[in-house]
Amino acid sequence: MARASVDRSGEIRLNPDELDRLWNTGKILHHASGKFLVTESSQLKFLSAGEIDNLKLTRRFESGEKIFLGIEKEIGYFAWCSDALNLEDHEADSTFQTLRAIGDGLTDLEMGLAVHAQALANWHHTHQYCARCGATTSAGQGGTLRKCDKDSSEHYPRTDPAIIVLIKDKDDRVLLGRQKVWPEHRFSCFAGFVEPGESFEHCVAREVGEEAGVNVEDVFYLGSQPWPFPASIMIAFQAVTNNPEAARPDGQEIEQVRWLSRSDMKEAIADKSLLLPPIMSVARKMIEAWYGPNAGVDLTGGESWRP
Repeated sequence: MARASVDRSGEIRLNPDELDRLWNTGKILHHASGKFLVTESSQLKFLSAGEIDNLKLTRRFESGEKIFLGIEKEIGYFAWCSDALNLEDHEADSTFQTLRAIGDGLTDLEMGLAVHAQALANWHHTHQYCARCGATTSAGQGGTLRKCDKDSSEHYPRTDPAIIVLIKDKDDRVLLGRQKVWPEHRFSCFAGFVEPGESFEHCVAREVGEEAGVNVEDVFYLGSQPWPFPASIMIAFQAVTNNPEAARPDGQEIEQVRWLSRSDMKEAIADKSLLLPPIMSVARKMIEAWYGPNAGVDLTGGESWRP
């Protein structure tokens, strides 16, 4: 989900006339109540401004927000983010799919657009009122902010930083944990939100200590991934523990922990006693990078999101 190729072209957000021109000639994603409009092959479906106008006439959706996503090869890309008026019918409509469902098959361009649209759609949906005075707010600057209709204060989307860490021991085994809410046999890396006044490195040590009971050292950065479910960014680390024998689940969020060598993991995948995080997630990329070049063959099968 860190893949992207579109130029966000922030300077255009300040030019309403250019935004209107690009909207009328551009390609538009329709995001409605948490799902994207897709093609029969589950690819993102792009609409024209005229097709969006026709959608408004169907009375299936509330009026939406126009969100400018950027430019690629002189084409303007937007999202029209609305709410379905009948959620039961919308849930049953297979022409709309979640980003989790379609993400593995998206191109770099599509993924960058979808992640951006998903994050801003979530924020606009839940920030209709001013945090200072309680008055209504309106979208501005291509959907990148909301402005209070009464006191003119500006409000910007928030992103919640969260660390995710792959824990190893001196024998190069990895420690994975299982949350109670996950599908049966699902294990993944440990993760948690960064608290106010806390560094990423301290958050790694705290979360691992709380959830898995081990100490960590040699903490180093691996990469990052946007995670708009609803508004996070995952900052990925690897760390080594010097007391692997102390590993234990916290019993609250984590109900089971498991040390795995590469051969253990391959065997567990084959006998279906281990379910890895989905391919689209940074957790899966971290595990595959540790496993090595045969990960795509040896670790395939059974990936699933929450039931």
